[in-house]
Amino acid sequence: MSNQQSQNSNQIANPQTGELPKVKTPDMNDRDFLNDALSTCKYLTDSLNIAVREASHEQLFTDVLQILTETHQSCRELYNLMFQHGWYKLEAEEQQKLDQAFKQFNNYSSQFPY
Repeated sequence: MSNQQSQNSNQIANPQTGELPKVKTPDMNDRDFLNDALSTCKYLTDSLNIAVREASHEQLFTDVLQILTETHQSCRELYNLMFQHGWYKLEAEEQQKLDQAFKQFNNYSSQFPY
């Protein structure tokens, strides 16, 4: 993450590479195509996850699980490509909220039977 820069204190993002046209036109640019592909991948993984969970036949389960895994890998590659070009931004969570969530889930672990 050494080449990542924060545009403001709450965003985690790489600087944009300047590959996009300066004026947005109705035509789809590279970012639009990647964003559309990533959205499609997210939809597919959600749907395939349901199909895997509900597959009654073992071979169907195995085949759909493999497709789900490959689709997740495609999503990851699309995400990485968008992030590298500065076209995908993340919002950093406040440290207080992270500490609160850690404390909450850490307390849950005391309830585990093992």
